[in-house]
Amino acid sequence: GAQKVVFHYEATSTPGKVISLARGLGLRVGLAINPETPISAILPLANEVDSVLFLSVNPGFCGSKFIPEVMDKIVEFRAACSDMEIGIDGGIKESNIAQIARTGVDVIYVGSAIFRQPKPGESFNRLTALVQGDKSK
Repeated sequence: GAQKVVFHYEATSTPGKVISLARGLGLRVGLAINPETPISAILPLANEVDSVLFLSVNPGFCGSKFIPEVMDKIVEFRAACSDMEIGIDGGIKESNIAQIARTGVDVIYVGSAIFRQPKPGESFNRLTALVQGDKSK
């Protein structure tokens, strides 16, 4: 069964209750936040969750345009919560993945940059090489 639940911070007025319910079921918990949500909104919950997923597009449409300001939020959040697992999802492409990797994220979720390409396997390999190449610098 599931071991972790990630929910959208903006989807509930009582995120603490959602966290408590998930913990009561023995689950790990993550928060997903929209691009416009300020870091200050989730910092009070940081000690209660296992991960934070930063959406770098406005949710709802695959292939939406990347919002680069989210990278600044990730850097700010990483400074405040150095041990937190941080992910990013939305608008990831070959042109921005190396810069995204430099923000300190632990997980990069990729969709259309792989699956909407003529050769998904080759796209995956190029994206992986860009991230790994950046780590060698």
